Amino acid sequence: MTVTSPHARALAALGHDARLAIFRLLVKAGEAGLRVGDIGEHLGLAPSTLAHHLSALVDAGLVVQDRQGREVFNRVDYTAMKRLVAFLTSECCSGVPSLSLKETT
Repeated sequence: MTVTSPHARALAALGHDARLAIFRLLVKAGEAGLRVGDIGEHLGLAPSTLAHHLSALVDAGLVVQDRQGREVFNRVDYTAMKRLVAFLTSECCSGVPSLSLKETT
């Protein structure tokens, strides 16, 4: 069984155009999040397609769903998002050591 890091799962989830669009829309919405129907309306996604993509984002730990009565609200897990950004930028501009090639004669 292959073990995948949380960072790899998050990046894989964001690697699909529809999921990236959903995530970006939820980032714009802020802490209040959006109802499933509102996301579908904004992005023109069919309910079954939207449910599939939201499930992938939830499984990757990037989106949290909260049921309020009959409505399901979706919001970004900002802590998880910040961890992913920190992982991606943790060694920014730190330099890369040169690899010296052995000379053969």
